[in-house]
Parts: sequence; C-alpha cells; structure tokens
Amino acid sequence: MLTPDFVITDVHLATMDATLDAPYGAITDAALMVQDGHIVWLGKQTDLPEFDHLATPIHSAKGAWLTPGLIDCHTHILFAGSRATEFEQRLQGVSYQEIAAQGGGIARTVGATREADHEALFVLGKQRLNSLLREGVTTVESKSGYGLDLENELKLLEVNRLLDEHHPISVSSTFLGAHAVPPEFKGRADEYITQVCEVMLPLVAERKLADAVDAFCENVGFSYAQTEQVFAAAKALGLPVKCHAEQLSNQHGSELVAKYAGLSADHIEYLDETGVAAMAKAGTVAVLLPSAFYFLRETQQPPIALLRQYQVPIALASDFNPGTAPLCSLRLVLNMGCTLFRLTPEEALAGVTRHAAAALGLTDRGVLKVGMRADLALWQITHPSQLSYQFGVNELLNLWILGKLIQY
Repeated sequence: MLTPDFVITDVHLATMDATLDAPYGAITDAALMVQDGHIVWLGKQTDLPEFDHLATPIHSAKGAWLTPGLIDCHTHILFAGSRATEFEQRLQGVSYQEIAAQGGGIARTVGATREADHEALFVLGKQRLNSLLREGVTTVESKSGYGLDLENELKLLEVNRLLDEHHPISVSSTFLGAHAVPPEFKGRADEYITQVCEVMLPLVAERKLADAVDAFCENVGFSYAQTEQVFAAAKALGLPVKCHAEQLSNQHGSELVAKYAGLSADHIEYLDETGVAAMAKAGTVAVLLPSAFYFLRETQQPPIALLRQYQVPIALASDFNPGTAPLCSLRLVLNMGCTLFRLTPEEALAGVTRHAAAALGLTDRGVLKVGMRADLALWQITHPSQLSYQFGVNELLNLWILGKLIQY
C-alpha cells in the first residue's frame, strides 16, 4: 500500500507527456499522489491504488485542471535602474542599434547594476520572482550580464544562488558575461572576450555559480568567432552553452550553439533552414521570445513552419529585462506566442513546461509523470487552452513546489 504525503482527487491532468496519445497528454477524471516531493502515482481516479485515507491529506480539485508548474527558461531578472526613457526614444523613431551606439541600452543598465549591492539586487529579484510565482511559475532561469566585469558578474551569480536558496521558485543560474562590451573595453571586444574566457569563466566554474553559459552573438553583440571562444572555454570547464542568436540578423549563432551541442538558441527571428537543421540534429531547443519581438515592434518572425518540419522543440520565455522586454508575465507570453507567432495553445503550453525544462537541461520537471518533481499548478479553467487564451485574470488555485503548498 502506498503511503503518499497527499493525494489530489477529482482533477483533470494536462500532463504534457508527449508519450500519451491525447492532446496536452490529458487524463480526465483523474487523481495524483505525491510523496517526498515527487509524483508517485497518477491516472484515472477509478484506478486509484489503496492508501491510508485517515493518515493522508486529500485535496479535492472539484474538476479543476492540474498542469506542471510553469518554467520561464530565459530571463534577465537581476538588474537595477530603468530604461523608460529609451522606450520613449524608440517611440520617436530611434532604433535599438542607435541607442546602443549612443552608450545606452545594456551599458546604461550595467552602470546602475554595478552600483547596486547584493541586498538591493536580492530584493529586486525577489519582487520579480514573486510576480512570476503568482502566475504558476515554479522554475526560472536568471542570467548575469549586467555586471560585465569580474566583481559584478560574480555578484549577480551569487545573488542567483541566494534567490534559489531563499525563494520558493527554483532558480537556474546562467553566466552571460558575453552580453555586451563594457564601457572600459570600448573598441576592444577581443580583449574583453579574453577576460571572459580566461578570468571570469574559470572562477565561475570553480565556485559553481552557473548552470550554463550564454553569449549574445549579434552585430551589436559579439561575432561568431568571439562567441565560439566563449563556448570552447565553457565546454572545457564542463558547462553547457546556450546562445542569444539571430535576433536582429543572421550571424549563424544557432548553427554554432548546435555545433557545441548547446541547450538552446534563443530569439531566432532571422534563423534560416541550415540553422534549423543543425539544431534538429543536435537536439538544441528553440526558445521564442515574443515579448521582445512585441516591445521592439519587430516584423521578422521566427521560422515556425521550419521548426515544426524539422521537429525542433519550441520553448517560450518572458525574456524579462529592462530594455527590450520589460514584461514580467509568462501568462502574457503564452498569449503572445499564439497571437504573434501563431503557435497552437498546446504548443505554447508545452513551450513553458516540457520544452522549457529541456532548454535548461532539466529532466526532472515540466511533465506530470511518475518520478518527476511535484511542481504542480492547479487552475480554475475548463480547458488547458484557456491558459493561452486569457491573461490578466488569475485562475491559479493552488501551487506546489517539490510537493510543498506555496502561499503566493
């Protein structure tokens, strides 16, 4: 007889398990058992195994839907300062590239972030994580990249680890030292990349501050060759890689990250078929960021048809950041993925569960399945498509992370 910590009954499951022959991997009129923070049984309620009803808490969902906890697999939640004035500039016709050339953009946020201490950044990060938590998010990736020197990049990664330890949300930490050329290295990008590879990365790896390494391969970021230096250094240290790729032009960053068996290529509006094929062969996830596409009023859409044709896993993420996507809402991104990029609601939900987990190299979450973490979101909805259809109304009833009921 099973001895679960609790049982959820009278529930419909959107398992997102691709092995089940049903839309959303759905199991209706179901039940689910949790023990030691993991799922130990799920299935039709009529097949519920025997357990001690007197000793086991039973939660009746009363016909609500249960999904895996949502995963935001690409964010920049740790930064200080505001770039609202740049928002105003863009509305007056100034391009993202022009703002960057004027010393704005990432450089402006770097200045404010360098002035902020650990405590200030922790408080800001906690506030932003709280917003995501209220939307059913249980795992968040948080990048560095607004320090751009050894002291401040380490500071950001240290705050990531503190947030992971002290906030209910699981925080995956990514080192993005190759986000932009810092002011003190202006015109000396090669020297800065040497600093990233030979000074920063070894310390990051030694202190176990990052779960992955990212780079911005773009005409306003770093070249293919410079990005490859970062990836080679990361691989030598045993760290997986991912890439900001093909956002504003085709620099073939997606092919490069696939060459290094990377976790994901993110943005990818200008991705071509060669890049898609390389990603498919490597198992690299395509992470779409419709919030940045929306905020920058871009018109070049990611090659959704090609991604489907080559069966490349498609994830969705908020890209929350101060300059190009100041939208801290994964539920809004679900809707944008459907309305802007024409994903189906099932593809969108897979993009913030199963495929988002893969984009972070996590195999223990993103699907309701025996053995998986009990990261569970219970929704007062009549169909899973409602999560993409509507935003601004919070249908979240309950949230569990590792089997623990979360107050949000």
